[in-house]
Amino acid sequence: MSPSVEQTMGRAAAALAKPKRIDPSRPIKIGVDLGTAFTVIVITDAHGKPLAAANKFADVVRDGIVWDFAGAMGVVRELKDHLEQVTGRTLSAGAVTIPPDVSISDSRAHHYVLEGVGIECTAVVDEPTAANAVLGLRNGAVVDIGGGTTGVAILRDGEVIATSDEPSGGTHMSLVISGAFKIPFAEAEARKVNVGLQKELLPVVRPTMQKIATIVRDAVAGQGVERIHMVGGTSAFTGFAEIMADITGIPSEVAPEPMLVTPLGVADWARPVTESGSV
Repeated sequence: MSPSVEQTMGRAAAALAKPKRIDPSRPIKIGVDLGTAFTVIVITDAHGKPLAAANKFADVVRDGIVWDFAGAMGVVRELKDHLEQVTGRTLSAGAVTIPPDVSISDSRAHHYVLEGVGIECTAVVDEPTAANAVLGLRNGAVVDIGGGTTGVAILRDGEVIATSDEPSGGTHMSLVISGAFKIPFAEAEARKVNVGLQKELLPVVRPTMQKIATIVRDAVAGQGVERIHMVGGTSAFTGFAEIMADITGIPSEVAPEPMLVTPLGVADWARPVTESGSV
C-alpha cells in the first residue's frame, strides 16, 4: 500500500530534521526549490521516499526570478555540501522548480544555478505541478504560496489544464509587519514564522492574505474547482486556509509540511543515480 500524503510528509520533515547516511548503491533523486524566502534541497530514493533534506533562508529570488545569481549558487552549494557530508553521497543530478508562466529565458537561470554548482539539471518543473506529484490530486487546484509569488495549477482528471502566477506572497506579509511595528525586515520575517505570534499578527497581515486569496479566486473562476490545496511555507500561517475559503468560496486546506511539498515533488522528475553513475 502506498503511504498517505501525511506519512510521506512526516518522513520529509524527519529527513530535514535528521538527514542520515545513504548507502552508495541506493539510487537517489534530487529536488531543488529556489524559493523567494527559502531554498530547499530534498533527496529521495528512486520511488520518492524522502531520505534527507536541507533548507536555508536566502534573498536570491524575487517574484520568481533569480536576481542574485552568485548568491543563489552560493546557497545551493552550501546546502549541497552539507547534504553530501551528512549522507555520504554526491549530488550529481537533479530537477529544479520555477513558478508557473516564467519565461524560457528566466527559467534558464534556475537551470544554470544547478549546473553552476555541479548538479546536472535534468528537468525544470513549475511549482504547483511539482507539488501535485506528492498530493496526487485528480481534480481541484494546487496553490503554491511562496515568498514572492502565488502560483496556481488547476487539475482535471489528473491533468494540469491551466496555470498562473502572480507576484504576491509571504515576503509582502513580512514587509507589512516590518512597517506596522517599525522593525527590520529580518525581525519581521522571524515574527511571521513564529507560530506563537501568528494570532496576534493576523489582523496586520489579513489584507495581504486577502489579496493573495483574491488572486486565487480570479485564477480559478469558471473552472469548476471544488477544493483548494495550499502548499508553500506561507500557507502555513495560522488562519490562512480560512481566509482563502472565505474569499474564494471554495473549501481550502493546507498540506502537511507545506514548505517541503514542492521540493519533494520536483525530485520525481530527476534522474536516479548511484555513486557509480546513472541508473
